[in-house]
Amino acid sequence: MNNATVSDRATSSPDRFFTLPVMVLIAASFMLGMSEFVVVGILPDIARGLNVTEVTVGNLVSVFAFFYAPCTPLGSAITARFPRFATHMTLMTVFLVGNVLCAFAPNYPVLLVARLLIAAVSGTLVAIAMTYANDVTQEKFRTQFIAWVFSGFSIASVVGVPAGTWIADSFGWRWTFHLISLLTAVLLVVMVIVLPRNSHPVKVGFLSQFRLFFDRRIQLGVIDVVFGAAASYVFYTYLTPIMRDEIGVPTQYLSLGLVVFGVACLWSNLYGGKLANRGRGVEPLARVRPIYCVQAVCLCLLAFASWMPGAGALLLVALGMLMYLQNASSQVLYMDVAAQSHPGSLNLAASLNSMSFNIGIAVGSAVGGVVNDALGLAWLGPVGAVFALLAAGTATMLRPFIERK
Repeated sequence: MNNATVSDRATSSPDRFFTLPVMVLIAASFMLGMSEFVVVGILPDIARGLNVTEVTVGNLVSVFAFFYAPCTPLGSAITARFPRFATHMTLMTVFLVGNVLCAFAPNYPVLLVARLLIAAVSGTLVAIAMTYANDVTQEKFRTQFIAWVFSGFSIASVVGVPAGTWIADSFGWRWTFHLISLLTAVLLVVMVIVLPRNSHPVKVGFLSQFRLFFDRRIQLGVIDVVFGAAASYVFYTYLTPIMRDEIGVPTQYLSLGLVVFGVACLWSNLYGGKLANRGRGVEPLARVRPIYCVQAVCLCLLAFASWMPGAGALLLVALGMLMYLQNASSQVLYMDVAAQSHPGSLNLAASLNSMSFNIGIAVGSAVGGVVNDALGLAWLGPVGAVFALLAAGTATMLRPFIERK
């Protein structure tokens, strides 16, 4: 697809965002999210099926995040030198093989290898999806496209994970991965049919792409996302115990509570796309600073949730709505800075949000575990607030770069 073709499409449907290629890329992020998150919902079933402890299966979640983070920028830098479409389809095939291996894993070590295989390609797949923005939609829909690709993960947590859990309860946990594999296979066929074949391979060396990390704007953007994600995942890791023990949600309504929280997170991702329209480069993320401050206040108030359960429930919804507001703005920063100053590192730049957010998940979860063991659930919010304030401070440090577009 050449530039003239893109222009013709834009002229013929100036106000249409949800084209088939866009919907396919959103569906791909949904599959990535469902595969990543579904382990949390079927953890007890896997433990019983493989005759291991739940803690052992729970380690799959943290190991996935730790492996995901470094593989994402490395994979994106390596694949940037190859034709985009062929690389995309190859990595989607690897993702499919990983899920098939999960479905047939005879023991825990094989399941672990399968999860690491999926983690190795998932972040790079998200990064490649982001590079389609200029080819499948118009400039005015760019931030909306970014927000919807990220929202595929939120939709997976709202719809995919409960569906996968129900299938595991009804037919066994292996059938959850059979479903993911089947849907991925169908999606792969549709992607081959509808996605554009044009490529933008880089002409710089592998190591040269990493000069991007010496850019102060990129450094601050990465740090900001790490702090922002850590602020949320300090408490989010223990969301179910907080709802049950601090707010007093009855056990039979916990699933409903998780769905409500998931809907709030979905709204957060989509509204984050609107926030990302407030300028170019570093400007949208720098303007997220007041949101971090509001998040810090809400996290501090979470310590008193047990005093007023009704208000505590509303507070959790508010925290869900704040959770992903930075995502599209940070992606705009990475992509715009790369396009302006490091054009050979565009694929690498597209991977930075996934990398940074997963580092934040790992940090927040680890800190949350220590705080919960030492001080209890009530202290998770205030500790998360510290990370939110650090994110606000980092966003403040971006403000001097707003004029340097």
